[in-house]
Amino acid sequence: MLFGEAGPLGGAAWTAPTVRSGWLQGLRSLAQHPSALLFLADCGAVDTIFSLQGDSSLFVASAAGQLLVHILALAMQSPAEGHPSPQGCDWPACAQKIVCHVEDSLHSTATPQVTQALNVLTTTFGHCHGPWTQGLWVRLSPLVACLLEKDPIPASHSLMDLLLSVARSPVGSSDCGLWETLAQTLSHLSPIQAGPLALGILKLQDCPQALKTQAFGVLLQPLACVLKAAAQSPGPPGFPEGATGDSMTVDTFLSSKSACVGLLCQALAHLELLQLLPQRPSPWPQAPLLRAAVAILRFCNGSAAPTSDVGGHLCAVLAGCVRVQRAALDFLGTLSQGTGPQELVTQVFAVLLEYLTSPDSSPTVQVLKKAFQATLRWLLGSPKAPSCCDLDPHTQLFLRELLPVLRKRLCSPCWEARDSGLEFLTQVTRHWGGQAAFRHALLASEVPELTRQLLRDPESYVRASAVTATGQLSSWGLYTTPTSPEHPEVQQESLFTELLHILSTDSEGFPRRAVMQVFTQWLKDGHADVAEDLEQFVARVLQVASRDLDWEVRAQGLELALVFLEQLLGHPGSRCPYAVALPEAAAPATLAQVLQALCRVQLFEFALRALFDCDRPVAQKSCDLLLFLRAKATPCGGPQEAGASPDVVSVEAALQRWQAGEQGQPLGELEPEAVMAVLRSMDLEGLRGTLAKSSDHIEKSPQSLLQDLLASVGVLGENEADCY
Repeated sequence: MLFGEAGPLGGAAWTAPTVRSGWLQGLRSLAQHPSALLFLADCGAVDTIFSLQGDSSLFVASAAGQLLVHILALAMQSPAEGHPSPQGCDWPACAQKIVCHVEDSLHSTATPQVTQALNVLTTTFGHCHGPWTQGLWVRLSPLVACLLEKDPIPASHSLMDLLLSVARSPVGSSDCGLWETLAQTLSHLSPIQAGPLALGILKLQDCPQALKTQAFGVLLQPLACVLKAAAQSPGPPGFPEGATGDSMTVDTFLSSKSACVGLLCQALAHLELLQLLPQRPSPWPQAPLLRAAVAILRFCNGSAAPTSDVGGHLCAVLAGCVRVQRAALDFLGTLSQGTGPQELVTQVFAVLLEYLTSPDSSPTVQVLKKAFQATLRWLLGSPKAPSCCDLDPHTQLFLRELLPVLRKRLCSPCWEARDSGLEFLTQVTRHWGGQAAFRHALLASEVPELTRQLLRDPESYVRASAVTATGQLSSWGLYTTPTSPEHPEVQQESLFTELLHILSTDSEGFPRRAVMQVFTQWLKDGHADVAEDLEQFVARVLQVASRDLDWEVRAQGLELALVFLEQLLGHPGSRCPYAVALPEAAAPATLAQVLQALCRVQLFEFALRALFDCDRPVAQKSCDLLLFLRAKATPCGGPQEAGASPDVVSVEAALQRWQAGEQGQPLGELEPEAVMAVLRSMDLEGLRGTLAKSSDHIEKSPQSLLQDLLASVGVLGENEADCY
């Protein structure tokens, strides 16, 4: 039988979620045809879909709700139906049945049924924009509004989703009481429930100003309570009218630690998102928000001096709370995009310094990392000194206080602290490497030497971060090769030699990948160690990279090879102003000279071997590199093919061995003519097409996927039925 008490299949197979889901998908395909509507209404399929809305499988329940929306939309858009009236007296049978079911569910005292109805309506207004949706809302909105009269409000999250979905639809632009319903909902919900709805309202493009003011006040109320609790003297917190902490918000703060923490974190996250939106409220209360963020951080680290019972409670609840600290530091970092009085900015830097200095800033849960990130954002947003391109005096003062703290973190016994400090140093150097005040302060500190020492850190993540930091310092001329204490006249090995040693010997992949990224950037920038002997630099790096077992290192080697090729052809990348630049006046080399240089650094052998790399990204990069070179060489009348010369024969033989998986002996320095002859004879376009296909493109048929499913669960009769 098709439908029945045991399910549409009439047997035990209906108990399998995959069977029920497959049946729903089949009905969805059937419902694409208008002629199927009569079948769906008369044969009991819709009743079965109603029951599946409450299925134990969330996937099945969701699919059932989506299918109801699909059937409703198809029925209402049928050309034969014209424009159905809002009252529903002339709606198709399918639509009548679905809407009546939704009405019954909204009347239900069972929250799950109310949730199902609200979810169906949310999907309907989110995907259906025909004129009939306005009539649907006129018919159902009184039932939705009645939900606000219940205590507690059933399915509050689903109710908020529905109201926002309607507001974003064409129905929202008509005067149908929607805005009043939204305002009532905001006032009826608890502070923790109202936050997401308030943020959703503020994201709307068209919304009454009074409703936006109410919504903004909801988001600001928790921070207004914090400011009031932290105030040393009475006075308004500086937020807009309606944002003062009400009794319900205070009660939430005092009810439990989890409620207090949850409300604060939610408010901070929502305001952080709102700060970045073009439709954020104007004027934006930057100063009180800064004061609130600083106050929260001080409640957390115990440096606040509360003068009220609420303040004392916040001190006890928030002390050492990692979750609130992370949220507050993220929000404080976002506020760096605005401006504020210098007094407040000084307070911001002071509390950030407290967090960077405090041993309680647990790096394992990223509080220290968040503090570094917020500090970086405030430093980079600092104003320049008047009539000068350098940093303003307040920032320079903070920098002098910050560097000793950074030095301490680089010596921390906790590897996460060392790693966070190195990441901060890399970022601030990347942006401030040319600022005289920063250069002077950094060179006067021990930070560059400590960074070099961390190249030998026992933790691979730290070694990788140290590689990146030293590379950045060196690019800006902020890294000098130290001398031996016993023999000051004798310099130790160069940074290039030390990084090359890491690339050759480090047992972990992260530091080796970092070295390759640094070398590639040095090549782009015309770094001093590169300009000294360009070809030797490239040859030594490629020689080591070609033997690396990490595919990302080999792929980065091909990226470096491409940069080298582009520079030889006269298309160099951007360079750092403090690096030793390659000669700008030199004209691009002739094609013959380019090919000879590529042969001298053995780039061709590296790239040709990589064509048959077992890791597809490496082979793809190699193929792209060789295609680029061949395209540049062909229109320029490059060297002619060398026929069956010994070099051509040896290269072709090597390619066959590499394709078969053999290593073979190095080819040595090749003749350009032989290399170009081999490249012209290869079907690189065909190889690129093959590599572009996914590895399972041959086995992506439904039959193959079914076999994979059966293999993953075991070939049992019931599982086999489920898969089918």
